[in-house]
Amino acid sequence: MKLEGCGLCGSNLPVWEGRDWFKYPLRPGAPGHEGWGVVDAVGSGVTGFEVGDRVATLSSAAYAEYDVVETGSTVLLPPSLTGKPFPGEPLGCVMNIFRRGDIQPGQTVAIIGIGFLGALLTQLAVNAGARVIAITRRPYALELARAYGASECIPMEDHQKIIERVKSLTNGAFCDRVIEVVGEQWPLDLAGELTRERGKLIVAGYHQDGPRQVNMWLWNWRGLDVINAHERDPKVYVEGIRLAVDAVASGKLNPFPLITHRFGLGDLDRAFEAMRSRPDGFLKAVITP
Repeated sequence: MKLEGCGLCGSNLPVWEGRDWFKYPLRPGAPGHEGWGVVDAVGSGVTGFEVGDRVATLSSAAYAEYDVVETGSTVLLPPSLTGKPFPGEPLGCVMNIFRRGDIQPGQTVAIIGIGFLGALLTQLAVNAGARVIAITRRPYALELARAYGASECIPMEDHQKIIERVKSLTNGAFCDRVIEVVGEQWPLDLAGELTRERGKLIVAGYHQDGPRQVNMWLWNWRGLDVINAHERDPKVYVEGIRLAVDAVASGKLNPFPLITHRFGLGDLDRAFEAMRSRPDGFLKAVITP
């Protein structure tokens, strides 16, 4: 595959920062895993793909000009998406998170963390007929959630004030679904507090920097269904990407305005610094060879 681009993922930040639990050097192209591009050559046993096809893949070596990928980890992109950036892995994640969350019309859904995934989940939940409460730190992200149909947008500043606000908005019942998309201890604590009795708490944030503590008394008392929405089966990932292709091609999901920054392959360091500092207006960056 000749790469057209690769999305920049927050899970890559610790790799770039040099945390102790990684082994260096990484293999060429790592840890890029949101690649898309054009089929440049096919193996003798390959069927279903031809030179010139645009595809999205699950490769983990996509910070590169070329990559070798397996057919089972590759999804065709239709002509209607020609010229459009398509970081398949996070878009597939969004679809899988949404499926696991079982969001229904009339439900109240709190989404904690409005980045690329949170904004797309806001779109999907609103389109499904749910009432969305968006909770996030940055004013820019709150405005984005509001533009995508969130009925309430709450700054993530004061733990108790957020709880009281959501309690008031829901007449004391709290939320049918709460999706945590940050990957830190405080948002996880907050998610439990905002989930109603017999509600579903969906953990979509990537918690990679050590163990977490949870308020098991609260989770137990409320009888919460706690769903870890991270997938590890490549087939499930690929199915999510296929669903994302259909959703984007049909206009049900629009990720393109959320891609706010573009960097060349030689500017990876600058790209990671932008993702870490998150200047105003930053949401999603892609790398182009």
